Amino acid sequence: MTIKEVIDGFREDAGENLERNAYANELFQEAIRIGMELNTQYHTPEEIREIMERLIGKKIDDSFRMFPPFYTDFGKNITIGKNVFINSGCHFQDQGGIRIGDGTLIGHNVVLATINHDLNPEKNRKNHYVPITIGAHVWIGSNATILPGVTLGDHAVVAAGAVVTKDVPPRMVVGGVPAKVLKEIPEETPQEGTSAFKEEGHMKGRKRQYETPV
Repeated sequence: MTIKEVIDGFREDAGENLERNAYANELFQEAIRIGMELNTQYHTPEEIREIMERLIGKKIDDSFRMFPPFYTDFGKNITIGKNVFINSGCHFQDQGGIRIGDGTLIGHNVVLATINHDLNPEKNRKNHYVPITIGAHVWIGSNATILPGVTLGDHAVVAAGAVVTKDVPPRMVVGGVPAKVLKEIPEETPQEGTSAFKEEGHMKGRKRQYETPV
């Protein structure tokens, strides 16, 4: 039995397999053990990177930075790009798969949840696993929650406290519960004090408000 077989077992069309379930439970317990090691004493940045590599089962680029504590109940279905920063208190529920693009910043206490439960009680709240995909240079603010199946486009920004239930296009700022698009990020934002800033009026009076939940 392999980790890939366990991950494949989270698919909707996967049949029951007792050996796979037993190995999955071993991996869940391993994630708890490694998480306790990570979160209960001081580690250098290099040690944090080494522990995270064991937790997710993959090589992590030397540019990766994280402030513990960090929590996950599986770990082996997380992929982390280059120059990624994860702030303290984040919870990654990754059985469905979490992909984090290069240059992404993730704030305090962010929740990435890839598991949902069946609304029909007769189905015993069956688990449904759907991946979360985070593009390059995304910024997720503190206490935001990203729900199963969401894709965040490159350069998207999620405001603090937002609950994102639908895909966010590239270069969009979203916020609220449920999150809505607040504005589009221009290709080149004028800097304060420049003539371009004065000409643009820093987007005053022209901020686009959208009512469609994302």
